[in-house]
Amino acid sequence: MGIVNTEIKQKTLKNQVSLTGVGLHTGKNVTLTFKPAVANSGLAFKRIDLEGEPVIEANANYVTNTQRGTCLEKNGVTIQTSEHVLAALVGLDIDNAIIELNESEPPIMDGSSKFFVEAIEKSGIVELDAFREEYVVNNVISYTDEESGSEILIMPAKQYQITTMVDFGTKVLGTQNATLNDISDFKKDIADSRTFSFLHEIEMLLEHGLIKGGDLNNAIVYVDKELSPETMEKLRVAFKKDNIAVKPNGILDNLTLHHPNEAARHKLLDVLGDLALVGTRIRGKVIANKPGHFVNTQFAKKLSKIIKNERRNNVPNVDLNQTPLMDITQIMAMLPHRQPFLLIDKVFELSDHHVIATKNVTMNEEFFKGHFPGAPVMPGVLIVEAMAQTGGILVLNTVPDPENYLTFFMKMDKVKFKQKVSPGDTLIFKCDLITPIRRGICHMQGYAYANGKLCAEAELMAQISKVK
Repeated sequence: MGIVNTEIKQKTLKNQVSLTGVGLHTGKNVTLTFKPAVANSGLAFKRIDLEGEPVIEANANYVTNTQRGTCLEKNGVTIQTSEHVLAALVGLDIDNAIIELNESEPPIMDGSSKFFVEAIEKSGIVELDAFREEYVVNNVISYTDEESGSEILIMPAKQYQITTMVDFGTKVLGTQNATLNDISDFKKDIADSRTFSFLHEIEMLLEHGLIKGGDLNNAIVYVDKELSPETMEKLRVAFKKDNIAVKPNGILDNLTLHHPNEAARHKLLDVLGDLALVGTRIRGKVIANKPGHFVNTQFAKKLSKIIKNERRNNVPNVDLNQTPLMDITQIMAMLPHRQPFLLIDKVFELSDHHVIATKNVTMNEEFFKGHFPGAPVMPGVLIVEAMAQTGGILVLNTVPDPENYLTFFMKMDKVKFKQKVSPGDTLIFKCDLITPIRRGICHMQGYAYANGKLCAEAELMAQISKVK
């Protein structure tokens, strides 16, 4: 399995929508604008306050700092505390969006994803003309941070699910866990869970002037030590309150909990936001024990690396000995090409959105006579042509009389050659639709494999037209 093209359409926002607030760590007023984005562009931040309006993609490889939130940096430009915004987008099932900021940090709002969710819903959500890709987890993948004892793993499941377990070794918080069994429950069960802190952390942050945008409305404060009169005074001044007290449940009296296990739910929100940095939808169950931004993002890096390698070597599992779906006679009845320019021998799979075909490369090929006769190598352009013929089967399958059509190239993009193909190799071609076929135009991603490795890949666009 590995990477699969689903039948689910990608989504983006319908209209742009803005919110304003204060950055938790910078204390600066900031405006965040969610904007629609094109298919396959993913989630990305844009700093409109800087020259050239640089873009930082939501990518695990850009994570630089995870001390108090997940910080991304690309070419010296940073985005702080990205996770609550990303969680809202993934939680509402959005694949592509631009998040414009006029500061380095999104507004903290109430310390949850609630306000971002409300803004996105206000904007509306639309489907795009492209299918979503998903990474299907087949084996357990895990990451452990020996120092903190934090562990995060993912195991096979029918859909994306997350369970978090928190244990801070304090009496006031104890152990808690939270589960999200279906992304559609994010808004109802997780989105309003606010960030939390322990009193000893707040004291330290105040001393170092690191919590400028914090007031007592955007963080739950767990009191894990005796409150001295001096600390009370400091907190009163910092949070601009006349008086501060501790509730019987051990939290400062600034807030009422939305859920008894709000801390565990917020940790789940963080995991969802941090794993958005993988950049590919995931089908599997995540179990995070004592999660934190460091372990989350290290896991995201590990996962994105595995996905990148699998994408490169995602060889279709084809039994070459089985009876093909189409043999050479049936292929010739559909394709107008003939020897020596018919470059596929068999078709093994054909659906509305993908096709798999093969070619046995022999020394008898016409092109080997002139292409490095002493060291025969199949020309790369012919591999691309064979890929296009495979795609031709896909598009001609949509008309009742394929023999009356010709297929023409419109565009080739992102063509890469990875391995050479020699006589004796069996080439396996796979083409997946990038967008649905419209007016005989087929936009697809093509791959060619031999000897268990990817040999070539290209984005192809072709059009069929009726023979006059």
